[in-house]
Amino acid sequence: MAAYDGAMTPALSRPPAPAATGEGEPTEARPWVGGPDPTRTGGASTGPWARVVRDRLVTPMPSDRLLGWLLPGLVALVGAILRFWHLAVPPTYVFDETYYAREAWRLLRFGVEYQAELGAPEYVVHPPLGKWVIAVGEWIFGNDSFGWRFSVAVLGSLAILMVGRIARRLFRSTLLGTLASVLLCFDSLEFVMSRTALLDTMVMFFALAAFGALLIDRDRARARLGPRVIAGGGAGRFGPGQGLRPWRLAAGLALGMACASKWNGLWFVAAFGLMSVLWDVGARRAAGARRPFLGALARDGVPAFASLVIVALVVYLASWTGWFLSDAKHAYFRDWAAHNGGGWPFPGGQALRSLWHYHVEAYTFDVNLHSFHPYSANPWSWIVLGRPISYFYEGPKLGRSGCTAAQCSQAILAVGNPVIWWGAVLAIAVLVGLWAGRRDWRAGAILAGIVAGYLPWFNYQARTIFYFYAVAFTPWLVLADTMVLGLILGPPGASPRRRAWGASIAGALVLLTVVVFWWLLPILTAQVIPYRQWQLRMWLPSWV
Repeated sequence: MAAYDGAMTPALSRPPAPAATGEGEPTEARPWVGGPDPTRTGGASTGPWARVVRDRLVTPMPSDRLLGWLLPGLVALVGAILRFWHLAVPPTYVFDETYYAREAWRLLRFGVEYQAELGAPEYVVHPPLGKWVIAVGEWIFGNDSFGWRFSVAVLGSLAILMVGRIARRLFRSTLLGTLASVLLCFDSLEFVMSRTALLDTMVMFFALAAFGALLIDRDRARARLGPRVIAGGGAGRFGPGQGLRPWRLAAGLALGMACASKWNGLWFVAAFGLMSVLWDVGARRAAGARRPFLGALARDGVPAFASLVIVALVVYLASWTGWFLSDAKHAYFRDWAAHNGGGWPFPGGQALRSLWHYHVEAYTFDVNLHSFHPYSANPWSWIVLGRPISYFYEGPKLGRSGCTAAQCSQAILAVGNPVIWWGAVLAIAVLVGLWAGRRDWRAGAILAGIVAGYLPWFNYQARTIFYFYAVAFTPWLVLADTMVLGLILGPPGASPRRRAWGASIAGALVLLTVVVFWWLLPILTAQVIPYRQWQLRMWLPSWV
């Protein structure tokens, strides 16, 4: 991409702007109010001005398309093998599986959480889609530990491929895409959550899918904008329309599925909706529109709201289909409105008012959950792994469960890989600097995912909350680390010595990530190990 001086004509003779990472796309230039270059030669689509418009709007993807799929795919295959290895161990419910796996089985049998043994509907405080995902595995393999963990393991494995493809598109680098897959593959929190039938992995997966869809939408929208500006002889005041945007619609579907798994998906709707509109502002500014902000609001705002918010709402309501089709005997609060003043004055208003009351009651319960739990963790501690959570622990003696010492431990500890998480503390600081100081849109996009998944929990510090909620924004911590690895690798034009040092340091960090994962693996997978070995893996007193 060429550099620009902010004037009416592009500085075509200037050298390219420096890249924000060694393997990525340069940051966007300063605002430019552009129009056709009166000195250009050739047609409107072939002159220097047309080339400038195209260069400002679109950065080519890497040409190694096969490797772009093959390398992250191989890493995802390794991740899937690890996640499915002894997936049924332990063969009992661990932590909140006792709720979600049971509720999934009831959904599979009755279409709603109905307790047949009690002859009464069950009061639940989470929407049903995540439990339907769990139910798919139970439908295929039965109501056992492998069955209720199967679908979650599939999504956790696919997330490895997805984050690699997203990083490749974000940084325009197959190398960095592959490194992102490696980091997520060997993050121990994502690993444990991919082997446990809880809902938070679904929020992570669908939010990540929405992020990827919005990245594709950004590229395609900018690619369409260029020819329309060129054909019109300039961007004018607002810039041209961008037509149908199916990938933004796909993002709305995914965001709706995140919300329908757990309500904290709502924050991703807000953050990604704002991010997408700001990307449209940036595209119109880069194309030379005189009023890019107003142009984005006028031409993109309403379609963006419909694609992301309205579609997400429709998907969310659709996830409650079983509840809508049930009666008061099977579905909790199903006929509440009929006994409390009637429904709203439109078709389906009675059911929707009952559902709204259900949501109010569930939200009130959620925010007022203050019961003591030994593994509750304030969100301030999450990023530094201050208080991970034990899902399972037994202490077999010599000769029991394969124990070969006087005292053994068999544990599942949900804890992030310290190399990734402690490194992310520094990476976030770097990204804030890049976003604030250099207007690097990629840093802003990654921070949007972290903000959506992390910051809202600070509003509920008095509530009983747990570290494992952090899996929802783990992929964006991985992307932050990956962007910093790109900086460490150095720009493509750096000297061989600089690149060699950068590759050595980045490679050592990735290798250390893998080594730490393998060291922690016994306490992530309920392996029976001597008690002393378990103690050696408890790096902080607060982990015990």
